[in-house]
Amino acid sequence: MSTAIQFGAGNIGRGFIGMLLAQAGYKVVFADVNEALISRLHQDKAYTVHIMDVNKKDVRIDGVDAVMSNGDEIVDEIAKASVITTAVGLTILPRIAPTFAAGIKARKEVGSKDALNIIACENAIRASSQLKEHIYKELSDEEKAYCDEYVGFPDCAVDRIVPPGENEVPTDVVVEEYFEWDVEQASFKGAIPQIDGMTLVDNLDAYIERKLFTLNTGHCITAYIGKRRGFGTIEEAINNPEIYDIVFKAMTQSGAGLVKKHGLDADAHAKYINKIIGRFKNPYLHDDVTRVGREPLRKLSASDRLVKPTMTAAGFGLPVDALITGIGAALRYDNPEDSQSVELQEKISAKGPVEAFKEISGVTDEAVLDAVKEAYDNA
Repeated sequence: MSTAIQFGAGNIGRGFIGMLLAQAGYKVVFADVNEALISRLHQDKAYTVHIMDVNKKDVRIDGVDAVMSNGDEIVDEIAKASVITTAVGLTILPRIAPTFAAGIKARKEVGSKDALNIIACENAIRASSQLKEHIYKELSDEEKAYCDEYVGFPDCAVDRIVPPGENEVPTDVVVEEYFEWDVEQASFKGAIPQIDGMTLVDNLDAYIERKLFTLNTGHCITAYIGKRRGFGTIEEAINNPEIYDIVFKAMTQSGAGLVKKHGLDADAHAKYINKIIGRFKNPYLHDDVTRVGREPLRKLSASDRLVKPTMTAAGFGLPVDALITGIGAALRYDNPEDSQSVELQEKISAKGPVEAFKEISGVTDEAVLDAVKEAYDNA
């Protein structure tokens, strides 16, 4: 049985990628810094995924194991794995890169010629490529040459809503039924893993941006406006007609830019938008607006889910007013328990909303900045 390592044993790791790997016949080893979670997974060797949607069902995942991601044991696991996936958050990738490098060095030292494919399943553009850059900083030229030959870094787009929640068994997880995992075919080394639910694609950038600037754009705008209006969950917020109209319009404006940029089928993308916004209304997920809105500095950066679709659509001369309404609400996101929110509000207090936004996003277009100021004032 081939080994797959899932870095990040959180809800997405267990409820999405780890689940698909286990169902594909891999021995899945979870790696995390959460000692209690790792201990329980190591003890039970199993957990249950509760699919809470129109079609409800429980899926038992057996035969898994778990190790601490900051110990010596994980290096041994990397040395013999054939697939490694991550679901840790983009900011954590530089921190785990030295561990990956140590495992790759161990493979080289024993003369392994088995292919290893590392897929970073993060909500970001080409996260695997970013992880590769961090890993290569830890390798010698000889080790890089080995890596070039035997280690693949396929980029991917991932989509499944997996909210946090308390379960009777702490390792169990609740997910929605829908998921999508699109992986760039050309970047694999060796035989491509056969995993049901993993879709091999050629034009990955279109899939990444379609997902990031539809699902993630709409999701975070729902969260930011919803929190501003006093709603606690995504479902509550999107069921408010005014918020629904803004979010739907923002997703449509983002979509118009995507259609122009990637040559997407406009009718098919309109159906995709309707499917995505319908998922926000799932009454079983209880997805907190503070979870979806967390890390606003990252979400307001130049390449992420608010600014990138806005500037893409604006670049084609398309309307962006609803997207900018979302940016204004994001700048108002005030959560003392979120360090990025605290930093954001400190920047705004010190510099004002426009200068703070310019610094965070890199946007210099005066028309956009004027519109952002108005959106902020009216949020």
